[in-house]
Amino acid sequence: MQEVRQEHFYNIGVSYKKADANTRGKFSLSKENQTALLQLAKEKNFKGVFIISTCNRTEISGFAERPCQLIELLCEFSEGTIQEFAKVSNVYKNQEAIHQLFRIGTGLESQILGDYEIVGQLRQSFKLAKSLKTTNAYLERLLNSVLQASKRVKNETKLSSGTTSVSYAAVQYIIKNLPNYNSKNILVFGLGKMGKHTCKNLAEYTQNKSVCLINRTEEKTTEFIKEHTSIRKALIENLSEEVQKADVLIVSTGANKPTITKKHIANNKELLILDLSMPENVAKDVSYLEGVSLVNVDELSKITDETLAVRQQEVPVAEAIIETHKSEFNEWLNHRRFTPAIAALKKSLENIKNDEINFQKKKITNFDESQAEILTSRFIQKITTQFVKHLKDEETSVSQSLQVINKVFQS
Repeated sequence: MQEVRQEHFYNIGVSYKKADANTRGKFSLSKENQTALLQLAKEKNFKGVFIISTCNRTEISGFAERPCQLIELLCEFSEGTIQEFAKVSNVYKNQEAIHQLFRIGTGLESQILGDYEIVGQLRQSFKLAKSLKTTNAYLERLLNSVLQASKRVKNETKLSSGTTSVSYAAVQYIIKNLPNYNSKNILVFGLGKMGKHTCKNLAEYTQNKSVCLINRTEEKTTEFIKEHTSIRKALIENLSEEVQKADVLIVSTGANKPTITKKHIANNKELLILDLSMPENVAKDVSYLEGVSLVNVDELSKITDETLAVRQQEVPVAEAIIETHKSEFNEWLNHRRFTPAIAALKKSLENIKNDEINFQKKKITNFDESQAEILTSRFIQKITTQFVKHLKDEETSVSQSLQVINKVFQS
């Protein structure tokens, strides 16, 4: 019999747990590269793939015969090598991969426990994969289950109590480390989701009225400050000038290469720089300048307060919610996985039963067909129950089992 190639569901990637900000930056995937990766996956007939790439992690979830096939895709479209990946990576298979996605989607894997920005990022990632037709029914059902669990964790636990995120941590860092922070000039460079959250947190947790905002797309800045009138707008052409005026520079530009370099900063300039971007958008050598303090995502995420202690107590409740939704998903998965094989077996056994009853009817006088029907149906039920137990073994290949049934029962 020809060997059947079996695909498994994998989750491969790097996260803040093993990889520092610099290493994560190498494996970070821009939207363009995510699109290119998914298009290549489609050309190579991968059965369902999607990507999540944030400041804390880059992970690919999908079906492959071996995880190295997904790892090669990641390395082809990022700056990282397979050797670097091997040192800091996570590779999850089947049930472990499913569990990992549930933990990510409920905030249990966030660098700041309970940070729910990941939920929106998950939705966007899946939306991109769906638009490129690299998803399937399995992934669709799994993501829906993850999002349902996430919603329940958010509504039914205190895992997201208080406000704790990287953008919140940035503002708390300023408050704790900068005397007279309300009178300092703060420049926010970049108006993605992180930049918007930072501006809102500055407004909520400080009384600073000297916040300036610069974004590459001026229209976005104009639109944003209509609702946040205390913030001043400046043009990208005047970036160096505005950096000169600033006491604090918050960078959240989300570019692939550094957007702030030594040329933007005058000699002996006293400046606190908070880099919220991934990959890092402030050139490394900027930190060597006299008077400059550079803080990245990893350092900001170490900020803890009493809200994190409250969140930690909620972890078992969140895990119980995950188990409920994971069980529901696995029930669906088992039903979907077993149905063709069970149907094929039942059909084969029913054919044998009907042939045998017809044969015995002709051969035996006063043959009791109804009793024979009851007896043989019970046999079929018991055989199929045993077969289901065989299929529930995770290492069982359903396609191989189907081949065996066809081979054994073919006429």
